[in-house]
Amino acid sequence: MRLPFLDSVQVRTMVEAALHEDGAWGDVTTGALVAPEQTGSGVVLAKEAGVLAGLPVMAAAFEALDATIQFRPRVWDGGRVRAGEEIADLRGPYAAMLRAERVALNFVQRLSGIASATARAVELVAGLPVRIVDTRKTIPGMRMLEKYAIRVGGGHNHRFNLADGILIKDNHLAALRARGLGVADAVSLARQGAPHTLRVEVEADTLDQVVEALIAGADIILLDNMSPEQMREAVSKCRGRALTEASGGITLANLRAAAETGVDLISLGALTHSVKALDISLDLTPEV
Repeated sequence: MRLPFLDSVQVRTMVEAALHEDGAWGDVTTGALVAPEQTGSGVVLAKEAGVLAGLPVMAAAFEALDATIQFRPRVWDGGRVRAGEEIADLRGPYAAMLRAERVALNFVQRLSGIASATARAVELVAGLPVRIVDTRKTIPGMRMLEKYAIRVGGGHNHRFNLADGILIKDNHLAALRARGLGVADAVSLARQGAPHTLRVEVEADTLDQVVEALIAGADIILLDNMSPEQMREAVSKCRGRALTEASGGITLANLRAAAETGVDLISLGALTHSVKALDISLDLTPEV
């Protein structure tokens, strides 16, 4: 698998912010107990099966504490690991490894959890012409990495931010209705105020709103919290006229049923906002 691009400068900035938050350079316990010249080694272990993501971030955390730490992956991002499998080895100044340990694990555990959940979702819709996409429901400051993990797991990215695409939602329409305007006006105003390269997506809660958005000329229609029967009818109305995105109320249990309606995209906020971290540990051993 070809890995998505990961900006090393951004990674370094995020890692250093996390290390400062953790007080890594002021670790009073390690400072009192571990001699500066003492070295050690370690092994990163998968405690459960999953898809790995975030090893470059983990490596950056150790490097930020001490560039002499040697970090050697045994598996690359996107690789599937088994419970008990050794993921990486490291060796270097023991105090620096201890100071970076928690931050390094926090990153790789969360990103691997996201990649693993995404891979499971992609597996559930295998054979169907639908894309699994993420949302903006990410931890503040972590979006670049979390969306990277989505791609590593085989999913696709929706908007990165509010400037990245036009999505007219119910609260936007409520503001327009207060001015006596409707969906057609919303689409027209969006096209006037945004670059011509951006598609216009409109959220619809009902089939009547789907028809209204189609007439208005929306490029994509988000089917919000619709039943499979409603989604199937909406897809029929939109075919050849607009892409369809299913969103809201979709879980791994009903994901396949949603995909079988023929929608083009399924967005899952749960892939980032409530994902379970993959259980990964780091065992360090000081050298005598």
